[in-house]
Amino acid sequence: MLEHDSNGVITKIKPQTEKPANFSGKVIDGAVIPGMVNNHSHAFQWAMAGLGEVSGGASGGSNKDAKDSFWTWRKAMYGFVENIEPEDLNHIASALYMQMLKAGYTSVGEFHYLHHDKNGSFYENPAEMSLQIFEAGKNSGIDVTLLPVFYRYSGFGSQAPNDGQKRFIHSQEAYGRLLEQVHSLSSEYNQSYGIAPHSLRAVDKSDLKFAVEALRSHSDSAPIHIHIAEQTKEVDDCVAHYGQRPVEWLYENLSPDDKWCLIHATHLTDNEVKSIADSKAVVSICTTTEANLGDGFFPMKEFKAKGGRWSVGSDSHISVNAIEELRWLEYQQRLREHSRTVLVDGANSSTGHWLWTQAAQGGAQSLQQPVGQIAVGYKANFVELNLESLVFTGKSQEQLLDAFIFNHQADNDAIDAVWVRGQKVVEQGKHVSQSVIVDGFKSSLKRLQA
Repeated sequence: MLEHDSNGVITKIKPQTEKPANFSGKVIDGAVIPGMVNNHSHAFQWAMAGLGEVSGGASGGSNKDAKDSFWTWRKAMYGFVENIEPEDLNHIASALYMQMLKAGYTSVGEFHYLHHDKNGSFYENPAEMSLQIFEAGKNSGIDVTLLPVFYRYSGFGSQAPNDGQKRFIHSQEAYGRLLEQVHSLSSEYNQSYGIAPHSLRAVDKSDLKFAVEALRSHSDSAPIHIHIAEQTKEVDDCVAHYGQRPVEWLYENLSPDDKWCLIHATHLTDNEVKSIADSKAVVSICTTTEANLGDGFFPMKEFKAKGGRWSVGSDSHISVNAIEELRWLEYQQRLREHSRTVLVDGANSSTGHWLWTQAAQGGAQSLQQPVGQIAVGYKANFVELNLESLVFTGKSQEQLLDAFIFNHQADNDAIDAVWVRGQKVVEQGKHVSQSVIVDGFKSSLKRLQA
């Protein structure tokens, strides 16, 4: 038996309890696992997933022989984002969060940088777009940690922002005001927040220090997320400007700790791997987006050997599937090592169990939220497995997570229900507000793609 309070926090767990005669709660028939944390999301980018898969001009270049990369994809993204209005962001984020819930994610860290109107001006309410993210969390039922992005420059050396970035930009003073509003909104919506200095190329040292100090004036524990060392060009540009690699510079100039989350950190030296692990910061690995953009492989085996903490995010949402992020994280290492079960050792160690529990707990730390475990004091966020699915046929309890991750089938019926704060938001593959959310998403996409 499991009991929770009005905020959905578990207050009591009594294993192997017979159902009382006067029982008035809800019965869960399947096996239960902790809900997964998706700690790196750019919600608006989901609406363009699949639209950047044509080479050359369609990705923003005129030369069909030019090499497509993150940077050409980014140009196409800037073009798409141009016309998104607040209502569109609400519809897109609500539908995305619905999809996350159906895939087993129960919490999301929204790395939110679409702030201003299409002319780059502040809305009448400067936090209008942040409000829409919280509304989307309310519509879908997912736990949201809003991470408003601080973005000032287009590149190292305080380069002026380009036209495609005009909806993202804040001065220090304006960002401080936004953070005050987000602080109030998070309380109003009973959600959480942190900050997201976009990257070392988009803010400088004084901006980073300002953002951290502004956050700490409101909260001692709220998380700090930053993109770092995602592409080789980013690393090369950082070396050219600062004389140091991004992670190296970050650790010499600030003091990342267990409240920090480093997004991607794809290109690391051995010393940088050790610095991150020793600091107890979390790395967010976005396997499918990193693969889609050609970023590279995260050095997971080396990071694990140092005791590094990690989690997963769906980032650009080219895939909204916790299973795929985890499965391909393991497969990357197998392809590198020409071996199997690379990330676990010891007799009968379960790869699936290790991947799911480590990612969920690392994700919980990265959002500074009591999630990722089914225990007293943690939110009642969990996934109920459908043991009638062919995925689990003939599997013992110890084999369920291995089958869940490595026997993923096309009909995707392995999840029976999803619960957030003790409320069932998905049942038999359908979200409780699916029709309304789908209609809103379709109306916005019809307008945006007209």
